[in-house]
Amino acid sequence: MDHPGERLRRVRERLKLTYRQVAEASRRIAERRGNREFGVGISRLADIENQGKVPTIFRLYSLCAIYKLDLDEVLGWYGVPTEQVASDALHTGLAVTHTLDFSHASTVSVPHLTEAGFDPKSTVYVSELIRRWGKMPFTYLNGVEAREFRYGWIGLEDWSMYPVLHPGSVVAIDDNRRKIARDGWTTEYDRPIYFLEQRDGFRCGWCTVEGTRLIVEPHPGSHQAAAVFEWPREIDVVGQVVGVAMMLRRRKRPARP
Repeated sequence: MDHPGERLRRVRERLKLTYRQVAEASRRIAERRGNREFGVGISRLADIENQGKVPTIFRLYSLCAIYKLDLDEVLGWYGVPTEQVASDALHTGLAVTHTLDFSHASTVSVPHLTEAGFDPKSTVYVSELIRRWGKMPFTYLNGVEAREFRYGWIGLEDWSMYPVLHPGSVVAIDDNRRKIARDGWTTEYDRPIYFLEQRDGFRCGWCTVEGTRLIVEPHPGSHQAAAVFEWPREIDVVGQVVGVAMMLRRRKRPARP
């Protein structure tokens, strides 16, 4: 099987570019970026193409720009699956609640509705279909609209909204919904949950506004106290939680204080 350098060489030859032309084009990119690391010298390009040398991320950027290639795709040639960053991140759980800032987090492989016979209204065993799926928004799986959302991770030690949100959950956040609702719900499952940013991190919970105070209320089942902040000086509303993906296996809860 051809190594990535050979694939880059074929692209260069198809574009009828010489080593010297590529080197000169990369030099101009380096000048625009103010960083000589973007430059790809003739001898370095030869090593990349003929000896399988792995280019630096700066040189790979320049080659993709010159050859009009997608950087993520070329990284895949080198065995770096950028579309799996979010997936790998979820296997490295952190204790604190935080946002997930991945450009690929909004899409995963799911079935094309007409070809895979997928009915989003019905329960389906997803794993059997994965190999022949196309792509559509991740948020579709959680019953929310196919559009851009931000994502948050509920820390492995964050029990504040348990059992509505389990530690280790991934939540979809609509940052267009930042106004705290004062009413309009009948049960705890209807009440809006907000994702918030404070000085030293993030938190998730129900919210009540009293004058210039914002009260973040945990679920009663968490056995935690509410937190009060001067608003908006001490805390900011990132958005409303509109979707959730979570494992239902039981985790060991900390002892009650």
